[in-house]
Amino acid sequence: MMLKRWIGMPVLLLACAGSVWAADCPPLLEGSLPKLRAKESIDMCQRFAGKPLLIVNTASFCGFAPQFKGLEALNQRFKDQGLEVIGVPSDDFKQEAKDGEETAKVCYVNYGVTFTMTEPQKVRGADAAHLFKVLAEQSSAPKWNFYKYVVDRQGNVIANFSSLTKPDSPELIEAIEQAIASKP
Repeated sequence: MMLKRWIGMPVLLLACAGSVWAADCPPLLEGSLPKLRAKESIDMCQRFAGKPLLIVNTASFCGFAPQFKGLEALNQRFKDQGLEVIGVPSDDFKQEAKDGEETAKVCYVNYGVTFTMTEPQKVRGADAAHLFKVLAEQSSAPKWNFYKYVVDRQGNVIANFSSLTKPDSPELIEAIEQAIASKP
């Protein structure tokens, strides 16, 4: 009888801890996304909870694709302060490659991206990835490629920017600094 109690207690503690961990995950980060050109998926909550984020829907063949260089510059500038840049390719606007290999070549080889990139996802409408459904609820759905969302450490969108906003714009940088300064 005593043995059952000792075995049951750790199981109960683990069950309670799991619900506490789940409660710490903001709705924005629930679920996972497949990593670009990799077999593994990214557990969004485990990887990004409590971190300031810059989330961008990208497209390899969009006229705004040169923004990859500026996004990488932001990644390098702010990563030591905790910023995570997440690129989510999408063909919703008909400017993304048909396979991840081509997308990876554009991102990693042509533009030298080192920040997190996912496999192409839907970013608008009923079929949008969960991440983009929540982004749309908190602000608005992307109206074109390279729409930028700045998210604080609690998982709330604090600003969003159109494709026309360049990565080095003072307004975007100010929002990123605000996200970095936010409390988890």
